[in-house]
Amino acid sequence: MSAWVLPDHIADVLPSEARHIEELRRGLLDTARSYGYELVMPPLLEYLESLLTGTGEALNLQTFKLVDQISGRSLGLRADMTQQVARIDAHLLNREGVTRLCYCGPVLHAAPDRPRATREPLQFGAEIYGHAGPEADVEALSLALACVQGAGLAGFTVDLGDVRIARSLMAGVMLDASILQKVHAALAAKDATELAGLTKNFPQASREGLLALLQLYGDVSVLDEAEKLLAGIPGAQHVLQHLKWFAAQFPQANVTFDLADVRGYSYYSGTRFAVYVPGASDALVRGGRYDEVGAVFGRNRPAAGFSLDIKQLVSVVPSRPLRAAIRAPWGSDTQLSSAIAQLRAQGETVVCVLPGHESEVDEFDCDRVLVHSAGQWVVQAI
Repeated sequence: MSAWVLPDHIADVLPSEARHIEELRRGLLDTARSYGYELVMPPLLEYLESLLTGTGEALNLQTFKLVDQISGRSLGLRADMTQQVARIDAHLLNREGVTRLCYCGPVLHAAPDRPRATREPLQFGAEIYGHAGPEADVEALSLALACVQGAGLAGFTVDLGDVRIARSLMAGVMLDASILQKVHAALAAKDATELAGLTKNFPQASREGLLALLQLYGDVSVLDEAEKLLAGIPGAQHVLQHLKWFAAQFPQANVTFDLADVRGYSYYSGTRFAVYVPGASDALVRGGRYDEVGAVFGRNRPAAGFSLDIKQLVSVVPSRPLRAAIRAPWGSDTQLSSAIAQLRAQGETVVCVLPGHESEVDEFDCDRVLVHSAGQWVVQAI
């Protein structure tokens, strides 16, 4: 095999895309900071039991594993950063009250999580800890939408759901983990035949309620229909009313509902949201409430947040023009060097043209040139 061939779903990022990704990364972090979120940088690898503890267990199949040559203990390359940030909140910061944290860095997946996806996403996310009220959920989605809009996207759809409805329908039903996982998969795929077979021994109310969820997706009228179909399910009416209230906080957004979308069932503890944009085959942003995320670290704090893959984001945002730059000659003249240094200190990009390469095209739009005129170096438009 050639030395330059990379593993499947792993790729180099070339200049144009890398520039765009970096600009998006900076913009997302600036947006999070404007909301009061502090940046943290968790390590790329941790002891396996820390990465896969509690809600992180669902990531077991997505986590690359290796042995630490120093301690002999098993390590994992992170497949998601949410667990790590929960650990930081619980043990390293250990603050009272509300804590807002954001992060951005590469994660590694043992298998792509969707068709044509990279196995090395660049994950950006934000978490708010310490507030159990719905205001935290609203802030998380508000920040997510600000990030999407700041990246230049419009025409997006916000899809809402709540895992508490499916949990209420399965309360008291004894299931092993494999069957539960198949039920979740059937719900997410809206596979009525599979779901009917899996629930044939369920109590009638649970079975009928779960099958009804498959049809409960669409606009706000779905919630009115759900109130009728789930009238006898404990807690369902409260959740449905909460979803109506939550959607009303975003009158500017196109909001839909999918009560059968239970992806992340073992992770989320309440309202969940997904943001879809034109041109993306899957949700661009996923988030919601996950109050149990820090429990395994000894601090069961309320938590809400979201994450996205910047590499997925860059594939659907409008392309950006090349950055304007100044072309300068190569030389050892002190006055020339001083002029170039001063321009760069002012934030300009100055590209020195090496001898014999004057006609080559580079990654910058050189719309000006540094020329020697009347005894000094000046910038002129091309």
